[in-house]
Amino acid sequence: MSCLLEVTALCKTYRKQHGLFRQETIKALENISFQLHAGKTLAIVGETGSGKSTLAKVLVGIEQPDQGEIRLAGKVVTMTNYRKYNHVIRYLFQDAERALNPSQKIGDMLTDVLRFSTVLDNLQRQQKVLESLQQVGLMDEHIDFYPHMFSAGQQQRIALARALILDPKLLILDEALTVLDPTLRAQIVNLLLELQQQKGLAYLLISKNLRLVRHISDHCIVMQHGQVVESGPTEQLLTQPQHAHTRKLMGMS
Repeated sequence: MSCLLEVTALCKTYRKQHGLFRQETIKALENISFQLHAGKTLAIVGETGSGKSTLAKVLVGIEQPDQGEIRLAGKVVTMTNYRKYNHVIRYLFQDAERALNPSQKIGDMLTDVLRFSTVLDNLQRQQKVLESLQQVGLMDEHIDFYPHMFSAGQQQRIALARALILDPKLLILDEALTVLDPTLRAQIVNLLLELQQQKGLAYLLISKNLRLVRHISDHCIVMQHGQVVESGPTEQLLTQPQHAHTRKLMGMS
């Protein structure tokens, strides 16, 4: 199976100013390395401040790493060429309601993504928008609806449609299911698993929900203070954790 995403020795440091003369160095990411293959799900777990979301921001080009290398489908990704790869890797936000423009119709929102990132004509864009809505379980007439007219679960489906509309190979799910109640979360998880099977999508799941991690991920990485402290096949790691921090996250310490 091909390696879709390869991260090697990724580092990210922030500097926080305290008064006029004192500066604190915070190592948000320190020598992070991993691989993710097509059709697989890699989970990143850790406490708040462990570096999980910083890693996601670096991978989608929001933040620039200080050191290290990111490869997508064998090609090195940098801040200068990231736009070439924004169709390959997409980001699903934690709070779908806040991520959707409340003053824009859903159809226009999805069309703008295509207008910015593709050379499709008007008819092709319209067809692609309808296809994207259908594949996440929404209806054609929803193109004329505004975000506030949808339930929380439907808003997450809209966000997913926007993430999928460029036919990516990798989705980053940064606590994307946290705000949903258990029933809605189960529906979206089932949809994600179905899409993964149909399209061979890879997922990078960032979550504190270890039950969710166990259910949908193949491999798991545990982070603490910007470092990987343990990694391995999900079932093995969660049933036989070796590191004290992993045991703490599982309530075993």
